[in-house]
Amino acid sequence: MSRYLLNKFLYTVDRDPELVERYRNDSRGTVEWWEANVANTLLNCTSGESSTWLTFDDAEREALASHDHPRLFELGAHPFLTLTLFIAMFERDHEGLGFQKLYAEQLAHFSLPYPDIAT
Repeated sequence: MSRYLLNKFLYTVDRDPELVERYRNDSRGTVEWWEANVANTLLNCTSGESSTWLTFDDAEREALASHDHPRLFELGAHPFLTLTLFIAMFERDHEGLGFQKLYAEQLAHFSLPYPDIAT
């Protein structure tokens, strides 16, 4: 399990409008593509620099593919990263702050201490 890789996925997808739409419309395919093509790149470095060992485990892959933000939080994804990405994807489907309220309701069962989100 890699909280770093979960957060890297959320961070990089959120910053690319085309990836946001791709993830919204084909989440499973986007996760698969991203893991194969982006996961091991080093951010903010020259191209060609990469690692080779980063992969999602099955639970992470499924939580990302199913847009399961409560499960992502349990796995250590930073809630701000899931919130900003999921707002970009799903706010249009709700009125006003409807999505933000739904997001909060779906995380309401968590109590202190919250899952560790340190990377």
